[in-house]
Amino acid sequence: MKKVMCLYRVSTKSQVSAEDDLPMQRRECMNFIEQHPDWMFYDERLEKGVSGYKVSAKNRDAIIEIRALAERKAFDILLVFMFDRLGRREDETPFLVEWFVQHGIEVWSTREGQQTIESRGDKLLNYIRYWQAGGESEKTAMRVKAAHTQMTQDGIWRGGQKPYGYKLVRGERLNKKKQPLYDLIPDEEQAQIVREIFDLIANRGYGTYRAANF
Repeated sequence: MKKVMCLYRVSTKSQVSAEDDLPMQRRECMNFIEQHPDWMFYDERLEKGVSGYKVSAKNRDAIIEIRALAERKAFDILLVFMFDRLGRREDETPFLVEWFVQHGIEVWSTREGQQTIESRGDKLLNYIRYWQAGGESEKTAMRVKAAHTQMTQDGIWRGGQKPYGYKLVRGERLNKKKQPLYDLIPDEEQAQIVREIFDLIANRGYGTYRAANF
């Protein structure tokens, strides 16, 4: 029997709180294992809120643990829902897949089958897959950045600590969960101090350190 290690990953905190994302990946992997009579479930690792594009594999605890187990020949197959769960970095993830294969570990996706590295064509397809995934991550990042910029320009609070000089006022808009959103409205008492800071630095030649002391 071939022992199977499963890896599930979601990129954002909102996906962690979702009821169907990680369980969906796990269910797909368990069903896939059942379809192979000579496979048996060995172990699994979960990555919650870990970007496969922004975070290097060398800094991902789950990948570090799985590689250590692979070196000890603890399992035979690494299974993911889709290959981009391993990562989305074209300068790293293809070589991570190749590392597992070279160490005798079969790398499988429930939707894309087995990734082999038996020829130069296999290596090229392996690289292209993560080159495409990296491009999708870049486009997503650009869309998110543009949306956040527009929200800031419109005075929409995006969460976290509110900036000094503003107060939060519940608006009429609702989020995806039908909960009211907050708008940033200038706090007139704090706004006087903000204007004074700008005056000190922009008009009176103060540096930030001198302005802070003042």
